[in-house]
Amino acid sequence: MTKNFWNQVYSLNQAAEPFAIATVVRCEKPTSAKPGAKAIITANGALRGWIGGACAEPIVRQEALKTLRDGKPRFLRIGPSVSDEVKTEAGLIEFLMTCHSGGTLEIYIEPVLPQPQLILIGESPVAETLARLGRAVNFSVVVVDPDATPERFSEADKILTELDLGQLKFTPQTYIVVATHGKYDERALEQILATEAPYIAFVTSKKRGQAAIDYLREIGVPAEKLARIKFPAGLDIGAQTPDEIAVSILAEIVQIRRRPPSIKLPLLTVSAPPVAIVETKEQSGHAKDPICRMMVEIATARYTSIYEDETYHFCCAHCKQKFDREPEKYKEQVVGKT
Repeated sequence: MTKNFWNQVYSLNQAAEPFAIATVVRCEKPTSAKPGAKAIITANGALRGWIGGACAEPIVRQEALKTLRDGKPRFLRIGPSVSDEVKTEAGLIEFLMTCHSGGTLEIYIEPVLPQPQLILIGESPVAETLARLGRAVNFSVVVVDPDATPERFSEADKILTELDLGQLKFTPQTYIVVATHGKYDERALEQILATEAPYIAFVTSKKRGQAAIDYLREIGVPAEKLARIKFPAGLDIGAQTPDEIAVSILAEIVQIRRRPPSIKLPLLTVSAPPVAIVETKEQSGHAKDPICRMMVEIATARYTSIYEDETYHFCCAHCKQKFDREPEKYKEQVVGKT
């Protein structure tokens, strides 16, 4: 096998590109390809290498693309006749050799898929547990947050302290979890929706999640993109603690990853109206958001507005935006700010 072949394998691996390797394992004369002959088939159908002539190449290309779609290897026999008995007993997929020269080729095709990637936006306890769990099931783990440290995320392959997703490569095996807990939810989701990640989970309550969706819709994010956001994140297993929530999220990612391509996992809850919640008792140092009536910690509030010499605190950019449009309508809804 030539050095150039393995250089191509290395380059595709480094670029996280999916591809398949086809290897001739047996032949019966006359055939142009011999045992050990190999070819690389990329996701766009390009074939590099040699596994036979005009009869073999289209079949190998076709089956290699199927292998990349379902992740399962294939063992082919291309010969002058097809036997259902052999096909069933030996697990072969048989094709008729249409070349006049005849001969038989047996070819093994194996997929080489990129390592699945778990991107965690935020440094919450849920993100910490997900980093550990992701590493345990052989995901490449990336953490994005200004406060993320190697000490807290020792399992991460990469830590980014800025929300700059341009530094990352996204593949069909990239799974993103937003666990920012209100720090920069909308900004993170807006950037993520520009990628093609198959799974975007938002760790949030239904009410807070819907507020973020409403804000993104109002700034022009298309409905079809918003429909890609899964919130609340994870499978409904009754999880309550951060560790349990992390388990439910990773379980959902594995479920999506392992489903046959023809089966679509229903995501999302965007169209559902906000769920009413019971108001909590005022606590010292907190203020009530005049729009959604959630409690906001004054010291760490990221969204505020001043109207008639009064400061109003908001849980998210959407609530602030709504208040700023009609402050007179909402100003009286703040009760007992301390």
